[in-house]
Amino acid sequence: MAATCEQDPARVAERMLALKDAIELLSGKWKFCILLNLYNLGPMRFKDLQETSLGITPKVLSKELQELEDNLLITRTVNATKPVTVSYALTPHAVETQPVIEALVEFGLKHRRKIKQL
Repeated sequence: MAATCEQDPARVAERMLALKDAIELLSGKWKFCILLNLYNLGPMRFKDLQETSLGITPKVLSKELQELEDNLLITRTVNATKPVTVSYALTPHAVETQPVIEALVEFGLKHRRKIKQL
């Protein structure tokens, strides 16, 4: 929706704060990749997430997973196996981000094609 001069300033301010919150929540190089992997592949263990998020270090992955968990986007489940394993899964709240991530993926694909044409 394009902004117009007739819009209520309070509504514009509320929308700007909401956008800021969303960007802050999903900021970082890896959060979108982690969420996309969990959408596409379902619940995953730490090592599997590291392998499918090409280039992420264990330290960064751990930090990103903790932030996603703190923000109620993923759950961390400790499985009573030998050795103990931990799996990560999307919460119902996180599923709401899927259209946003899919739109970004589509934009990225189109952008890559456009750049290759130059």
